[in-house]
Amino acid sequence: MKKRILTLAVSAAILSSATQVQAAGFQLAEYSATGLGRAYAGEAAMADNASSQSRNPALLSALQGRQVSAGAIYLTPEVDVDGTNTFLLSGAQIDASAKDVADDAFIPNFYYSSQINDKWTWGLALNSNYGLKTEIPADHSAAIYGSATSITTYELNPNIAYRITDAISVGAGLRIVYGEGEVTATVPTWLSQATPYPAGTPLKTMEGDDTAFGWKLGASWQVNPDHKVGLAYHSGVEFDLEGAVGGLKYVGTQPITVDGVLPLELPAFAELSSFNQVTDKLALHTSINWTQWSVFKELRANFPGETKPIGGISTDLVKEENFKDNWRFALGATYQVSDAWALRSGIALDQTAVEDEYRTTTIPDADRLWYSLGASYVASSNMSVDMSLTYITYHGDAPITEIEPSAGVRLDAQASGNVWLAGVQLNYKF
Repeated sequence: MKKRILTLAVSAAILSSATQVQAAGFQLAEYSATGLGRAYAGEAAMADNASSQSRNPALLSALQGRQVSAGAIYLTPEVDVDGTNTFLLSGAQIDASAKDVADDAFIPNFYYSSQINDKWTWGLALNSNYGLKTEIPADHSAAIYGSATSITTYELNPNIAYRITDAISVGAGLRIVYGEGEVTATVPTWLSQATPYPAGTPLKTMEGDDTAFGWKLGASWQVNPDHKVGLAYHSGVEFDLEGAVGGLKYVGTQPITVDGVLPLELPAFAELSSFNQVTDKLALHTSINWTQWSVFKELRANFPGETKPIGGISTDLVKEENFKDNWRFALGATYQVSDAWALRSGIALDQTAVEDEYRTTTIPDADRLWYSLGASYVASSNMSVDMSLTYITYHGDAPITEIEPSAGVRLDAQASGNVWLAGVQLNYKF
């Protein structure tokens, strides 16, 4: 249970909460509807509009005048966990399956760029890189492992770019990240029958928040008019999520809470991209993404206040996560139908960040396959609109095994899922 209560902070990250089904771990890729239409292939090399600075600040150098890009992506996930609880002493089993554990989500974004002169351009980005939201009924047979996890996060990036030559630009940005979250584990019906506590009573709860800082760097190289390469790196961000813990296993039946702090490092990530104009109408794009998930080894809570949890502990190993670095590979295409219309498509493989033995119901991570379509319409010389639709599905097996020693029960389950994403982006040049 302790693993669950603070799994809340395991995900603290950015702009709007969303299920972790979009990218490995609890990472989000949905920074714009423009890139969504090509499965985010070529993002560090392509300066479509002001949103490009989110992935590579050096791309600001390719944007003339002042530009605004704003939009949103709506996600409709379906994540199921099919499983069984086994009582370790008796060997008896009960169903612990949970259907549709991830809520729909709405991820907005906003970007602004302003050219200072022929060398310098600055910009501002507000978007999301991480998020998580899962929930099952408070009396569910698997609620002892965690009944609700919600993370809402916000990231603001002031960015600047410098054009070294006509072909080479560099850029940098500051990551200002605010994260808040809440996690609850509750008494399932089967446990309430053996205790005086009603089903749904909180076993462990925690909520907390923090603001942290990081940085990012990028470079862009136009090899020739038909070929471009981009490289970007975003630093990790370290939180000390401060909040309050409660529930039967921390404070018993007392109407109090206990101060808690959970150190959490969100991983660094990098991207290498290319853009290749194959014909006058057809362009191909690629991206290789790396995320340093290996920094996410464990969740350890500290209790600095005078009031301690039951047992007087001052620190608590919430859970060993043992994530590993992961890779994402994307291939996309853009076809210029006319001066006004362009069509996009893309596919991607997003590898899981967790080994089978460490997968949990809160983060049922697995390999994902992306299939994307998109379109752009140029309404005038100043305004364009991007539209996109993506389908993501789990690829391969995603077994889950969790044990709750205090209750003598083990969960054996299999996670599966898919998600539909629909996005729209409005771009305007002043």
